[in-house]
Amino acid sequence: MEHKTIKGIGGEVHYWISRTTDKPKGTIVFTHGLTANHTMYEKQFAYFKNEYIVILWDVPMHGLSMPYENFSYENTARDLNKILEQEKIEKVSLVGMSMGGYPSQMFAHLYPEKVQCFIGIDTTPFGTEYYSKSDLWWLSKVKPIGKLFSDKTLRRSMAKSISVTDYSYNKMLEILAPLSKEQILEQMDIAYGKFAQENKNLQLSCPVLILLGDKDKTGKVKQYCVAWSKKTGYPLHIIKNAAHFSNADNAEQVNSEIEQFILESSRKT
Repeated sequence: MEHKTIKGIGGEVHYWISRTTDKPKGTIVFTHGLTANHTMYEKQFAYFKNEYIVILWDVPMHGLSMPYENFSYENTARDLNKILEQEKIEKVSLVGMSMGGYPSQMFAHLYPEKVQCFIGIDTTPFGTEYYSKSDLWWLSKVKPIGKLFSDKTLRRSMAKSISVTDYSYNKMLEILAPLSKEQILEQMDIAYGKFAQENKNLQLSCPVLILLGDKDKTGKVKQYCVAWSKKTGYPLHIIKNAAHFSNADNAEQVNSEIEQFILESSRKT
């Protein structure tokens, strides 16, 4: 896996690319969740690296892609496009976990010709009709609520709330370790705040699959995913024995779902 950078709109953006075969089945871009980094997908990387070009990245304002000015989901999508241009990749399958679904959806909206499919893992849709005013108001209160927790309690509660396996719990603690409490809260505040500001009805012309952990109790994610599937007809597949971090809790099923959907979408394009 080769570590590279681009000059993003608001700062340097770091990404990792693996090309281990001369005849790849395609390219998959994995976009991680809030307060996380690219290592959130280590089980997906191990599974797909031998047959696909795989791109992992630290979303702006996360991981090594800090500091970053003027964060927005449109800017993250345009930065991802710069990565693809640098790598001369014309078409990708997008996989976005939780917050990672927002740059992915924005990219699919802005660059529809470059997207084979989008797979959302425990994420929620862009769209004004899904979120009430109170939903958006609570998003603005994440930082002040987080301040009420001690540093250790905040980290442990975040890791516990998204996991059912020891691997997922310990992986999230490992990801959070380099961050200060203030950085964690700042990422949450800006990321949720920007979503509330940028939320709008997006047109996605690519095939979409929604994956949801059967034990995902993060906010109203389950409710939003069900409504999203009902409104659009996008398939909603339940990941067994998995919470919000379902691609780690049950990597075997998630990897299989991703692989099958990419193969199905490739036959349609």
